[in-house]
Amino acid sequence: MREFVADGVLSLTLRHPLGQDLPAWEPGAHVDLLLGPELERQYSLCSDPADRSAWRIAVLRERTGRGGSAHVHDELGAGDKVRVRGPRNHFRLEPSPHYRFVAGGIGITPLLPMLAAAEAAGAEWSLLYGGRSRASMAFTAELARYGDRVTLAPQDEAGLLDLAPVLDDVPDGTLVYCCGPGPLLDAVEERCPAGRLRVERFQPKAQQAGSGSEFEVVLARSGRTLTVAPEVSVLETVRAAGVEVLYSCTEGTCGTCETDVLEGAPEHRDSVLTEEERAAGDTMMICVSRCRGARLVLDL
Repeated sequence: MREFVADGVLSLTLRHPLGQDLPAWEPGAHVDLLLGPELERQYSLCSDPADRSAWRIAVLRERTGRGGSAHVHDELGAGDKVRVRGPRNHFRLEPSPHYRFVAGGIGITPLLPMLAAAEAAGAEWSLLYGGRSRASMAFTAELARYGDRVTLAPQDEAGLLDLAPVLDDVPDGTLVYCCGPGPLLDAVEERCPAGRLRVERFQPKAQQAGSGSEFEVVLARSGRTLTVAPEVSVLETVRAAGVEVLYSCTEGTCGTCETDVLEGAPEHRDSVLTEEERAAGDTMMICVSRCRGARLVLDL
């Protein structure tokens, strides 16, 4: 089913062609739509996880995008078949008595099932939701059932989002979940104490330049040792050696290429892992991250 839920935002309902249940998922999960050769895009699931008969996604037409959203809007019709991979979740809703949710534009999609889960758990929560205009903000009718826990702040009416009332003086133990454009996420990161914030980015976060040194990667399953050149990624290196690995965005945002690190210290350059996960160093996104030393041993 296709339905426009805001200006430029198309909602798609996906069902198994044989009527079977779809794989289970939890709030924060996304799926990969395999739209064609070299055309894979990630979209958050925004339906009810308890209803396994269908998945819902919403796709914003990106005027300056790379073709994925245009393909969905212009080429996919009701009854068409599309290949899907997943679900995958790097934005899980962790248990907490208090939540603050902040959404910008299409960033509302992964938060919708989180709100329902927080409500069902009896948690105290609020949502601040901004967009260019009221007409561009998706799913506002669904959000109306939550009453004054939801604050809609269209930019053409209220200006830039005022984060202070939402993020200042919050109760201890409050978790903040934010999804939206990069500048919004950066602003929220500046106001949130370490450890409280969980974000999902559509575009990679600007990274400080790290080492571009050559290093070795040992593939533990085969015992092969490969050399990663300064200007070549681990992903490119292992694929050139004939090793098949899953990958998609190649920007460190989708989490598809996440690989376990068995030895060595990764130099993280992704926009997926939390600070705690980075410090643990037991996993890395091989499309962008590198090595802090001379050698990594990966579970490949």
